[in-house]
This record gives sequence, C-alpha cells and structure tokens, in this order.
Amino acid sequence: MRRSVLSITLPVQGRPVVHTVEVKHGGDAQTGVVRAGLYLDGHLRLGSKLPARFPVAGGHIEVRTSEGGMRRCHFVGDDGTEQRLVPDPRSAEGRRMRFAREHPAASGLIGAVSILLLLIGVGVNLLQLVEPISQIPPIGAAVGTFESPLRLPLWLNLALGFGAAAGAIERAMRMRYHWLLDGGAGT
Repeated sequence: MRRSVLSITLPVQGRPVVHTVEVKHGGDAQTGVVRAGLYLDGHLRLGSKLPARFPVAGGHIEVRTSEGGMRRCHFVGDDGTEQRLVPDPRSAEGRRMRFAREHPAASGLIGAVSILLLLIGVGVNLLQLVEPISQIPPIGAAVGTFESPLRLPLWLNLALGFGAAAGAIERAMRMRYHWLLDGGAGT
C-alpha cells in the first residue's frame, strides 16, 4: 500500500513543532475509506477520513486526494496565507520534487507530456463514448445520434488509457490538480 507523508514546521507556544500528515492510499481493507493522520513531533494527534481539515495553531491543514495520489496538502493560516507541506524525501512525491529541482527542463517536459497524455486519452475516449450513448432511443430521439469519426483498435485504446492513467499519477506526484484535467480522479 502506497502512502504519502508530508510535513511542515509551525510555531506552537513559541517553539517549533513538526506537523506531519500521513495518508495511506487505497483506504481501509474493510471499508475502503481513505484516512489521514496528523502527527505533532511524531505523535498521532488527530485522524480523519478524507477530505480532511485539521485545526492547528495559527490556522488549519487541508488534505485531499485524487485517484492517483495527493491532490492538496496545505497549511492555511488564519490570515488566509497558504503554504504547501513538504513531502518526505523518500516518498514518491518527494522523489518527484527532488527530480524537478535537480532537472527542471526534464521535469517540465515530463509534466507537459503528462498533460498531453491526459488530454488525448480523455478526448479520444469521450468521442468514442458519445456514440453508444447517443444510440439509446430516448437520447437519440431528443438530440440525434452521433457517429464517432474514430475507430481505434483495442490495443491503441488500452495504450491511451494507460497513458492517461500514467499522466494522472505523474500529476498527483507533483500535487498538481485542475478540475478539467483531473476532475474524474477527485475524491
């Protein structure tokens, strides 16, 4: 089971306290509910199902996931300022962040390819999905039928699906979320 661990150090009563959020992706074995835990200096203080909002000194920490990983993990101060929590360097998000820092051009290229894979995969699948939906008699009578201009072989549809999934996972590792690109993957 994959997990995300992100931290931020905040002052509590004049001393620095490490606030760590841990999310175990995939959820509970029985219920499937994904939960997050808030640790202060390594001690579990709060737990919640996601999305979560943990009250902390000076504000709160917001946590959301998508199907591919982390969607949002930010400290929001009482004054409205936001600060992203920093991923554990050993986590997938931490390794992706380090790669982006050490190889910004390659990271940018990978990010652009992930968006392209998502757009192509979603666009092609939507075109092919509209045709059978439009052939349902009440829908066809109301709006007419649609014939998709694309007839792709199964292997290419599968490849596009896997490419879109890989793009979604890459975006989740960078904690990037856009309602249009990643909307189908939000929780």
